[in-house]
Amino acid sequence: MDDHRLLERACRGDEDAFTRLFGEHQRSIHRYATRMCGADAGDDVVQDTFLAVLRQPGRYDPARGSVASYLFGIARHVILKRLAARYGTAMTDGLDVDPPAGGETPLETMARAQDVDSVRAAVDALPVAYREAIVLCDLEEQDYATAAAIMKCPIGTVRSRLHRARALLGARLICKHL
Repeated sequence: MDDHRLLERACRGDEDAFTRLFGEHQRSIHRYATRMCGADAGDDVVQDTFLAVLRQPGRYDPARGSVASYLFGIARHVILKRLAARYGTAMTDGLDVDPPAGGETPLETMARAQDVDSVRAAVDALPVAYREAIVLCDLEEQDYATAAAIMKCPIGTVRSRLHRARALLGARLICKHL
């Protein structure tokens, strides 16, 4: 059964459909929330996202995008509210790591972990709009159109923010290693 049908059935009270829909999207929304707000936010954002789906059935419009985009849009709203509360301002505008290659020495493993921590810190230090572009496009592997729908901006803005975010990350990471 496709996501659209699962969402329709879940909104009508079908617990099995809700469980399947939740199971398919919970992890990616959790990663998005964690990368945008920190490790303590993931569970709360997922919960608030799916509660919003149940509290406001019928809001999904297939003409505006996929169910995943719809869910990410709700999550984004929750995340921006959370960030606004944290920073005391309106917000309008870590990383999965591959397992270490076999044969790494403990020193190589430690150096790799430090590199990952440096990248995480650099991503966390980006302004919210740029961090969101990196998280959605590079870490969550969303295409530009989907990211634009989630971020509620033109595709060109996504590309611009992504370009700027990558440049800032590159500069921060290069300076850190000099």
